Amino acid sequence: MLEKELADRLATAGITIREARISHLAYAQEIAGAMLQRQQATAIVAARYKIVEGAVGMVEMALEELGKKNIVQLDDEKKAAMVSNLMVVLCGEKNAQPVLNTGTLYQ
Repeated sequence: MLEKELADRLATAGITIREARISHLAYAQEIAGAMLQRQQATAIVAARYKIVEGAVGMVEMALEELGKKNIVQLDDEKKAAMVSNLMVVLCGEKNAQPVLNTGTLYQ
Protein backbone atom coordinates (compact mmCIF):
# COMPACT_ATOMS: atom_id res chain seq x y z
CA MET A 1 0.00 0.00 0.00
CA LEU A 2 2.83 2.39 0.89
CA GLU A 3 4.66 1.63 -2.35
CA LYS A 4 1.51 2.20 -4.44
CA GLU A 5 0.65 5.44 -2.63
CA LEU A 6 4.15 6.82 -3.14
CA ALA A 7 4.25 5.70 -6.79
CA ASP A 8 0.94 7.43 -7.49
CA ARG A 9 2.07 10.70 -5.91
CA LEU A 10 5.57 10.78 -7.39
CA ALA A 11 4.72 9.56 -10.91
CA THR A 12 3.95 13.14 -12.00
CA ALA A 13 7.55 14.10 -11.16
CA GLY A 14 8.89 11.16 -13.18
CA ILE A 15 10.10 9.26 -10.13
CA THR A 16 9.70 5.49 -10.14
CA ILE A 17 9.24 3.72 -6.82
CA ARG A 18 10.67 0.21 -6.80
CA GLU A 19 10.40 -0.55 -3.09
CA ALA A 20 9.10 1.17 0.02
CA ARG A 21 9.62 0.14 3.65
CA ILE A 22 9.03 1.60 7.06
CA SER A 23 12.40 1.67 8.82
CA HIS A 24 11.38 3.61 11.91
CA LEU A 25 8.08 3.70 13.72
CA ALA A 26 7.51 6.11 16.59
CA TYR A 27 4.46 6.40 18.80
CA ALA A 28 3.15 9.47 20.55
CA GLN A 29 4.65 9.85 24.01
CA GLU A 30 1.37 9.01 25.76
CA ILE A 31 0.87 5.84 23.70
CA ALA A 32 4.50 4.74 24.10
CA GLY A 33 4.24 5.22 27.87
CA ALA A 34 1.04 3.21 28.07
CA MET A 35 2.51 0.44 25.91
CA LEU A 36 5.64 0.27 28.08
CA GLN A 37 3.53 0.16 31.25
CA ARG A 38 1.46 -2.70 29.82
CA GLN A 39 4.61 -4.59 28.77
CA GLN A 40 6.12 -4.17 32.24
CA ALA A 41 2.90 -5.32 33.92
CA THR A 42 2.82 -8.43 31.73
CA ALA A 43 6.45 -9.20 32.64
CA ILE A 44 5.76 -8.73 36.37
CA VAL A 45 2.72 -11.03 36.25
CA ALA A 46 4.72 -13.69 34.37
CA ALA A 47 7.57 -13.45 36.88
CA ARG A 48 5.19 -13.68 39.85
CA TYR A 49 3.53 -16.72 38.28
CA LYS A 50 6.92 -18.45 38.03
CA ILE A 51 7.78 -17.52 41.63
CA VAL A 52 4.50 -18.92 42.96
CA GLU A 53 4.81 -22.03 40.80
CA GLY A 54 8.30 -22.67 42.21
CA ALA A 55 7.23 -21.93 45.78
CA VAL A 56 4.31 -24.36 45.58
CA GLY A 57 6.66 -27.05 44.30
CA MET A 58 9.08 -26.39 47.16
CA VAL A 59 6.29 -26.52 49.76
CA GLU A 60 5.01 -29.80 48.32
CA MET A 61 8.53 -31.21 48.39
CA ALA A 62 9.08 -30.06 51.99
CA LEU A 63 5.86 -31.68 53.20
CA GLU A 64 6.65 -34.85 51.29
CA GLU A 65 10.20 -35.10 52.66
CA LEU A 66 9.08 -34.39 56.24
CA GLY A 67 6.49 -37.15 55.93
CA LYS A 68 8.90 -39.62 54.30
CA LYS A 69 11.68 -39.13 56.81
CA ASN A 70 9.22 -39.06 59.71
CA ILE A 71 10.95 -35.96 61.10
CA VAL A 72 7.82 -34.41 62.55
CA GLN A 73 4.11 -35.23 62.65
CA LEU A 74 1.99 -32.32 61.48
CA ASP A 75 -1.76 -32.09 61.92
CA ASP A 76 -3.78 -30.12 59.36
CA GLU A 77 -3.56 -26.87 61.34
CA LYS A 78 0.22 -27.08 61.67
CA LYS A 79 0.56 -27.99 57.99
CA ALA A 80 -1.54 -24.96 57.06
CA ALA A 81 0.63 -22.70 59.24
CA MET A 82 3.80 -24.16 57.74
CA VAL A 83 2.50 -23.79 54.18
CA SER A 84 1.48 -20.20 54.88
CA ASN A 85 4.87 -19.32 56.38
CA LEU A 86 6.82 -21.01 53.58
CA MET A 87 4.77 -19.29 50.88
CA VAL A 88 5.34 -15.89 52.51
CA VAL A 89 9.09 -16.51 52.77
CA LEU A 90 9.46 -17.98 49.28
CA CYS A 91 7.27 -15.41 47.50
CA GLY A 92 8.31 -12.34 49.49
CA GLU A 93 10.53 -9.70 47.96
CA LYS A 94 12.52 -9.11 51.14
CA ASN A 95 14.63 -11.49 53.18
CA ALA A 96 12.79 -13.33 55.93
CA GLN A 97 13.11 -12.00 59.47
CA PRO A 98 13.30 -14.58 62.26
CA VAL A 99 10.43 -14.76 64.74
CA LEU A 100 10.82 -16.30 68.16
CA ASN A 101 7.85 -18.42 69.17
CA THR A 102 7.40 -18.19 72.92
CA GLY A 103 4.25 -20.31 73.09
CA THR A 104 2.56 -22.97 71.02
CA LEU A 105 0.48 -22.73 67.89
CA TYR A 106 -2.63 -23.29 70.01
CA GLN A 107 -2.28 -20.21 72.24
